[in-house]
Amino acid sequence: MNCLCFSESSYLSLAYSHFMLYILLKLTTQNQIDISIVPKQFPEIAESSLNMPYPSVRLQIQDQYVVMDNGIVQVNLSNPGGTVTGIQYNGIDNLLEVLNNETDRGYWDVVWNLPGRNGTKGYQGNPTKKFKGYLDRMEGTKLKVVVENEEQVELSFTRIWDPSLKGKPVPLTIDKRFHYMAIADNRQRFMPLPEDRLPPRGQTLAYPEAVRLVNPVEPEFTGEVDDKYEYSSEAKDIRVHGWVSADPPVGFWQITPSYEFRSAGPSKQFLNSHDGPTSLSVFHSTHYAGEDLIMKFGPNEPWKKVYGPVFMYLNFLTNEEGPNSLWEDAKKQMMNEVQTWPYDFPASVDFPSSDQRGNVSGRLLVHDRYISENPTPGIGSYVGLALPGDVGSWQRECKGYQFWTVANEDGCFSIKNVRTGVYNLYAWVPGVIGDYRYDVVINITAGLGIDVGNLVYEPPRDGPTLWEIGIPDRTAAEFYVPDPNPLYINKLYVNHPDRFRQYGLWERYAELYPDGDLVYMIGNSDCRKDWFFAQVTRKTNNNTYEGTTWQIKFKLDNVDESATYKLRVALATAHSSELQVRINDPMANPLFTSGVIGKDNTIARHGIHGLYWLFEVKVPGTHVVEGNNTIFLTQPLSKSPFQGIMYDYIRLEGPSPSNSSKNP
Repeated sequence: MNCLCFSESSYLSLAYSHFMLYILLKLTTQNQIDISIVPKQFPEIAESSLNMPYPSVRLQIQDQYVVMDNGIVQVNLSNPGGTVTGIQYNGIDNLLEVLNNETDRGYWDVVWNLPGRNGTKGYQGNPTKKFKGYLDRMEGTKLKVVVENEEQVELSFTRIWDPSLKGKPVPLTIDKRFHYMAIADNRQRFMPLPEDRLPPRGQTLAYPEAVRLVNPVEPEFTGEVDDKYEYSSEAKDIRVHGWVSADPPVGFWQITPSYEFRSAGPSKQFLNSHDGPTSLSVFHSTHYAGEDLIMKFGPNEPWKKVYGPVFMYLNFLTNEEGPNSLWEDAKKQMMNEVQTWPYDFPASVDFPSSDQRGNVSGRLLVHDRYISENPTPGIGSYVGLALPGDVGSWQRECKGYQFWTVANEDGCFSIKNVRTGVYNLYAWVPGVIGDYRYDVVINITAGLGIDVGNLVYEPPRDGPTLWEIGIPDRTAAEFYVPDPNPLYINKLYVNHPDRFRQYGLWERYAELYPDGDLVYMIGNSDCRKDWFFAQVTRKTNNNTYEGTTWQIKFKLDNVDESATYKLRVALATAHSSELQVRINDPMANPLFTSGVIGKDNTIARHGIHGLYWLFEVKVPGTHVVEGNNTIFLTQPLSKSPFQGIMYDYIRLEGPSPSNSSKNP
């Protein structure tokens, strides 16, 4: 049937019935999961139910289970653990996978570690195997009824951490078969069965998550690759996703009205729905970011954070329409939930309602004096509030809350329903390099709005553009992404904008450049065709790997040897890599090296960006010549096929006219 797995949090609601079930997770040194059921009249069924009695919510507490029921939907939870063991709806006895153990249907989990233990070698007696942490299912040990009436039941499942259990459960106090999958308008498909991934039906590829289906139950999937990372999404896009069953036609959807509680801002990528069938609500992870996003705490450091609520929505069909109609209905419900955020029903002082929050508004302008004499609107800018930090620190921030919006065509923005606290305002502008931070710390208080007025971002710039490669949008999406090897295809991404999500694209580089590395000619080459989307390692004939050196060839009509040129290199991601820059002499000492950077693993996980990096390389005028020049970009590290970098944007700036004796 179907499976629902909550990773590090969730919140639940059921539709086309008269109630919603919300699950709210609060983590602190005093952590909690709050579960509320609230009856709700849906406009779609209101007229047909005018003569029906309005259902009330009932609570039954048994020795091993807690049952919440309103006569339309019934939800069973373990007592006192708080795991979801069953959801009964529309004639289906249990929407969750009954073949799974009850503790493996709807649950919370967290991976944690002791200080200094993460990544240490010698795990399970293997000197090279790294210890990645403890997995804790975060089951409660005590049940408390917070609210019980005809309209709402709110339960709290708690577990107090015992210091004597050091090294066992996570040191927190905790209070707590569908075949068609849809995660976006253009990312929907029938999915293979779980057994198709197991031998002999499935063949594991370079890592356990990637499996080639060699003899699936349904022959239509033969030869495809299934990998959960092919379906990951950015936080800003994980608003609604889920599954549809065929008989009866029921939709099971997860709706996230706000991502204020997720780590690392709007562009952080998370898993959501994938084969299993699995529906995840991931609040914090290191995927596409690496060790920079490991949440670390000092001795006796206080911390509290509320995760969720997240909304689980059920709907069904009474006609012959296909799964897309259920998807469209789920999207409408998602918009309704966004409009009603933050919810006013949670009986928790740690989840503030709208009148207990504040707002920030203003206008962001961009002033690049080599493009325009006057500031221009920061159209489409991502503007957000996060904990105070350095410029761009929001993409690595994970302990606090973040609140983001997109500026309109005038650069105006409004950030609503911000929790009280102290923040910095951050921004980045599509089409413009770098990050902006407003220098004034913003103190949000309940019920008040702050207008910061006109803010002007002056992006990094020291001279006129001599040439550029790419679009500064923090991704490598504009570059050349090859067709996949026909042996490793996912049919969903054939002729799809997200063609980079295919498995094994890293192997195509050596096939496309068998006799030498990439050479890009300024003025002749086209980055959409001639710049491979990732600078990866090259596989050799003896199944080892070697680093690669790319070349950028360009001409300068005039050179000022007394001036300094600037090479700006923006990276969309890096994984265990080093970027070395040389000019006109491939054997010289590097003019610049990044050092070893990144643990994003974006290449293996079919992404097009991870964490953003921006480097400035000072090029003395004595290093370039009039006529032909070559920049050598070397990535020398080569232990695996997944080491490499993706470029976002490269620009060479000439000397400032006021500081140059020649016009380049």
